[in-house]
This record gives sequence, structure tokens and C-alpha cells, in this order.
Amino acid sequence: MPKLSDEDIQANLAKLPGWSVKDGQLTKNYKLKSFAHGVLFIGAIGQLAEAAGHHPDVFLHDYSQVTVSVVDHHDGGISEKCTKLAAEIEALPQKKVEADKAA
Repeated sequence: MPKLSDEDIQANLAKLPGWSVKDGQLTKNYKLKSFAHGVLFIGAIGQLAEAAGHHPDVFLHDYSQVTVSVVDHHDGGISEKCTKLAAEIEALPQKKVEADKAA
């Protein structure tokens, strides 16, 4: 899938609360209720990623925080596939958490 233009990326970010572009990737940090909630959240992201054939970097840190970074490795940038996966992650029911605004 071709990379999105900067304008298209910004338009998509308007629909993805808390997501930003960092180091050329769509990124968001989630603060969950516990370590166990973080592990379950990562599992749910893994299921979405497998179904989409698009695999983000997912990092569990500081006990209950999960950072997700999405980039299209094939095209070397942010594609529509990335924004779609980010939107699916946002729709997860386990995500009844407060996004870390510092991310």
C-alpha cells in the first residue's frame, strides 16, 4: 500500500485520539489498570494484527503501560493499512483505559 501524504496522515490523526507520529510511525501509549490488563490488551492487538496481516511494535513497560507503534515496513512509511489498524485498536473493548497524554 502506498504511503500516505502528510495531509492524509494529519486528517487520519484527527480521528485517532491520542495517536501521534513519532520517528515516522503512528504511536500511542496506553496506561492500563494492571500488568494483567496490559498482557490481555497486547493479546487482543495481536489478534487484530494477524487478521490484518500488519504487525505493529508493541511494548509493555512500567508495569501497566503499553506503547503501540505502527508503520508499513513494505512501503517505508505510514499507509492506510496503518491508520486502519490503529482505528481497530482504538475500538477494542479492553481499552477502557486512560491514554497517557505525554506519549
